[in-house]
Amino acid sequence: MIFYRKIRPFQAITFDLDDTLYDNNVHMPAAESAFKAELHQAFPETTNIAKNEWHQYRVNAISIQPQLKNDMGELRKHILRQLFQSLGFSGSKLRGAVEHSFARFYFHRSNFRVEDNIHSLLKTLAARYPLVAITNGNVNLEQIGLAPYFSHIFKANLQLPMKPHGAMFEASQRALNLTANRILHVGDNLHNDVLGAIKAGFQSAWYAHDRAMLVREESLFLLPHVQLNSLTELLNFDSLNFH
Repeated sequence: MIFYRKIRPFQAITFDLDDTLYDNNVHMPAAESAFKAELHQAFPETTNIAKNEWHQYRVNAISIQPQLKNDMGELRKHILRQLFQSLGFSGSKLRGAVEHSFARFYFHRSNFRVEDNIHSLLKTLAARYPLVAITNGNVNLEQIGLAPYFSHIFKANLQLPMKPHGAMFEASQRALNLTANRILHVGDNLHNDVLGAIKAGFQSAWYAHDRAMLVREESLFLLPHVQLNSLTELLNFDSLNFH
């Protein structure tokens, strides 16, 4: 552990998910590959959609509705709608294709196993503190098996913009019914998580599952309260001193 700021007593922990509790950079390419293979089988018309076309559909959707960048699920649905419309789908056929395809993507996006040590850690922490999940992504916590550890789950959407915006932090604080400085937020991103948490009045712990944690290589230099070498170091805080 490296302390950059004084840690004060905390009574709850909020967690980022992607790249904090697991390496999302491994799972997403596998999900995209599995989804597209299934999509091409179900809808052969999509086979010749090039990678740059998928990207252009994304650009088009965000240019028309900029707020979609805050909701990965709605953005994906808009991309699929554009794709199927370009192939001549309309009406109920279009709606059915979009709904079916999104459901299959969402399954593949969350079709992975979280390491046993993370399950063990969250179970132990949940017995000490209320835990809240705050994510800019849209992973299905029930499917990956983490939902039971969290008292509340907040995912970025059109009403709750992505971190570092304060909306999800504020929603977590209201749900926990605690003052902001009594909450510790754990996340991998110095901009989204550390900056977002500190601006919201939370304390911040920096931990990245997906990369070496070298401050000089991060895109934003903002010191957290504490840098963790391992998430298990959260167990070293004596909760009896925090009440």
